This record gives sequence, structure tokens and C-alpha cells, in this order.
Amino acid sequence: MNRKDGSADTKASRAHLPVFHLVLGPASLVLVIAILLVAMSLSSCGFQLRGQAVIPYKTLFIETTGYSQFASDLERAIRQGSGTKIVSSRDEAEAVLKIVNELQESTILSLSSGGKVREFEFRYRVAYRLTDHAGVDLAQPGQIDLHRDMTYDDTEVLAKESEQLLLYRDMKADAVQQMLRRLSAAKPVA
Repeated sequence: MNRKDGSADTKASRAHLPVFHLVLGPASLVLVIAILLVAMSLSSCGFQLRGQAVIPYKTLFIETTGYSQFASDLERAIRQGSGTKIVSSRDEAEAVLKIVNELQESTILSLSSGGKVREFEFRYRVAYRLTDHAGVDLAQPGQIDLHRDMTYDDTEVLAKESEQLLLYRDMKADAVQQMLRRLSAAKPVA
């Protein structure tokens, strides 16, 4: 087979090219180099993928006053992403995380000139206390407070209700990640 310049394209003439150049082609080669440069720059700046949470307690009991989706999601995240064992009683636990209060609320941020709602603010709060099994504080009692804003149009009621549910679910997932970071930063039991 002849190339544009009239020279023959043989295996011998391509033998001097690197293997990846023959397999990928020049455009793909540029893409591979760009990906490698991005990966090297991310690793050099200290970026790490989220790995296991290092919680300084071997056992943890999560105490709530009733059913809590937040507590269930947190328990699942701890079981899947750390070496800490979730126990079923306070007496077995090295640390006790008490969910003191969990609150979802919404407020109107703005109204139209006709008095119709234009924008809502949704808040999600979790108050907690981390103690040992005897009740001695291992960390200062704290609160996670998240909020999201949503524009509102009364002609799209069903879509906005779905968006509201998604925003609350997103805030709960964020609260779980924040709680994992706070538990990781807590002092171990002496």
C-alpha cells in the first residue's frame, strides 16, 4: 500500500514507531498524555479519593429517640467505610453518638408582587452529642446545619415537590459525610 508521499507503507517502515503510537494514533496519544498530566497534577496537590473514615473508636452506639433516616444512613456509611463496629447497646460501646434533635423546615424567601411564593429556603439540622458509655463528653456537643434555596413556580407543583424531596435527601447525605468527618476528628477514649 502506498502512502501520500509515494513511499511504501510496510511493517519495516513502521517498526521504528512506539507500540502505543501504532495502536492509539496521534489524536488518542494527545488525549492519553493530557489525562496523565491531569492525574499527576492532582496527585501532586494532595488530592485523594474519599477512602475509609478513620474513626478512633472500635465500637459505636447510635442513639435516637425514634426512627431516623439520618441515623440509618450514618450507620450504613460507618459499616461500609470504616473499621468501627456498630453495636446494639450503650454498654457495649466505646463511644455513644446521641442524635439529640433532627429537624427539617422550610421558609419563604421571596414573594411576587401578586403575593405568590417565588423562592423557598429548606433547612436540615442535626444536633448531636458524642460521649463514652458512662456519659462523659468525648467532644463538644454540636450541630450540623444545612440549607438549600429553591425557586418556586405554582404551575409546576409536582416537579417542585420532587425537587424539594431531592434537596432534603441531598442535605441528609451531606450531613452524613460531615458527621463522619467530625467523628474522625474526635479524640479517642483514653
